[in-house]
Amino acid sequence: MKKTKMKAFTLVEMAIVIFIISLLILIIMPNVAKQRSNAEKVNTQALQAELDTQAQLYADEKGTEMENVAPTDLEKAGYLTAKQVAAIEKHHLKVEKNEQ
Repeated sequence: MKKTKMKAFTLVEMAIVIFIISLLILIIMPNVAKQRSNAEKVNTQALQAELDTQAQLYADEKGTEMENVAPTDLEKAGYLTAKQVAAIEKHHLKVEKNEQ
């Protein structure tokens, strides 16, 4: 009897590999979505803190009230970048007065 060497995968082997990969994807995807949501939340909080800090600095320098400061004013004065202002407007963030 001659032994034949197997040179290719069988259909069953391929089906098992595809099943295992699919199972791993089903396990991983909800965790990735949750982490993305958490990262977006943390990013928004950091952006709000940056906006409030820069607005306070601007208001102190100009002698105005913090609530009257707009993100575009902060961009023109060099306190924020255009990218930061775009993100602030995207998230509809407003200047919040910090009670100290």
